Amino acid sequence: MMKKLLAGLAIAATIFGSAHAQSEKPTVVLVHGAFADTSSWNRVIEILEKDGYPVVAVANPLRGVRNDAKYVADILSGIGSPVVLVGHSYGGSVISEAANSDANVKALVYVAAFAPEAGETAAGLSGKFPGSTLGPTLAPPVSLSGGGKDLYIQQDKFHDQFAADVSDAEAKLMAATQRPITEAALNEPQTAPAWKTIPTWFIYGDKDRNIPPQAFAFMAARAHSRQTVVVKSASHVVMVSNPEPVARLIESAAAAK
Repeated sequence: MMKKLLAGLAIAATIFGSAHAQSEKPTVVLVHGAFADTSSWNRVIEILEKDGYPVVAVANPLRGVRNDAKYVADILSGIGSPVVLVGHSYGGSVISEAANSDANVKALVYVAAFAPEAGETAAGLSGKFPGSTLGPTLAPPVSLSGGGKDLYIQQDKFHDQFAADVSDAEAKLMAATQRPITEAALNEPQTAPAWKTIPTWFIYGDKDRNIPPQAFAFMAARAHSRQTVVVKSASHVVMVSNPEPVARLIESAAAAK
């Protein structure tokens, strides 16, 4: 009798464990872009975690596409379960590269982000269509002792250029804490873009001054985006000013079959 009871409990535990595993939500991994940091995802994270999603915001090194993709891939390998990989701006180039190394990545979400074809660069895509005003707002490059140059946006131009739809106070903080990107990173060609084999979702603002909205539309169409959301009057930091639609799109990607 005891053996039958134990066997029944074991079967029930197996079934429950299997059902629980199937109901678990994928981990959302967020990769910020140039001139930003992990805090740019804070409001999106609040929504995702409230809805039960585990979240990891990666401190993107911003040193180069392949270098940064390897770093993100190392983080993905430690998760070991289904992942929705999300990139902002230059972070789109990084996730396009990093996702190739991990079979657990089930979806790619591009948030005002680059989705380059093999051989394309972030800088090249930015200039493919008219409208970007980033160039004149950059500060004089900082020469690095190990070679290369770091790029920043001038703090007094940061608000209008990068985050026009956030408050003055918040934009001032973002300008002071911005993370630099190497000039080489923006000019490093993509290799094998993961968006060719992994389903994609896109969201961007129609008032983006860093990357022309026409470029986003082009990349989304080319990647056969399953859903493309254009946020009216949103700046380049659409996830800061409009976290709700960004979080909802990520959740749509997470729920997709």
